[in-house]
Amino acid sequence: MVEGLQRHRLQPAGVLGGRIWIATGRICLGAVYQTRSKSKPAIERKDKADPAASDPHERVLTIPNALTMARIVLSPYIGYLIIQGDCGLALAGCVIFGLSDALDGYIARKYNMSSFVGSIIDPAADKMLMTVLTLALAYNGLLPTVLAAVIVGRDVALSFAAFFIRWATLPPPKSLKRYFDLSIPSVEVRPTLISKWNTALQLLLMGATLASPVFGIPANWIGLVALQWITGGTTIASGVGYLFSKDAVHRLTKAEVAKRIPKPKHILPKKK
Repeated sequence: MVEGLQRHRLQPAGVLGGRIWIATGRICLGAVYQTRSKSKPAIERKDKADPAASDPHERVLTIPNALTMARIVLSPYIGYLIIQGDCGLALAGCVIFGLSDALDGYIARKYNMSSFVGSIIDPAADKMLMTVLTLALAYNGLLPTVLAAVIVGRDVALSFAAFFIRWATLPPPKSLKRYFDLSIPSVEVRPTLISKWNTALQLLLMGATLASPVFGIPANWIGLVALQWITGGTTIASGVGYLFSKDAVHRLTKAEVAKRIPKPKHILPKKK
């Protein structure tokens, strides 16, 4: 009888203990589930609060871009040679400049290294050299001052326009750090046909003007004067063309950026 009472007293205690363990397990599982369910929206909210984290970045450090930057660095030295009267060495520097320009374009097309950054800094390098040559040749009296003012004034106006367009097309949030981050593409520059002709004529004019003292060609030679007038006309026409052309500056869409920027290797393509 005593054993029956003890068994009767111990049985409810065992059942109660089992229920306590089950309830404890449910509480722990519930806490874990709530923690995981809360942490996921928190991550999503963080991504939504920081849209810059999802911005696509392209590869900036490429061989074509490195060659382009080398041309930008070389341009002031060529201007220095002209001012010092060493037109022969300056002419050789311009030849190297042109060869490197053709080389980086070939590498970019051959090995698929084209980039949005390259579409901006490549014409910027050409304009850098053109501005340096124009100022240096005008300083030495080899180029008319009026023509030099037209060429430089157009390039300065386009540079200010490029700064404004970059800020206007920069994906939010806008900041100076993101503004100068060239790996964040926002716009693509597409030179117009008249602008391409103008660039070729300017290079021809600068080369001929630079070569004139080397080969003893007089500065008032009729061919050189005619080239100056033609170049001045195309310079004005190309500047006006950029203002009214709808295709010169193209704002990139998210689809275009995602299509042209390669995805990381660890991201597998979606199954169709």
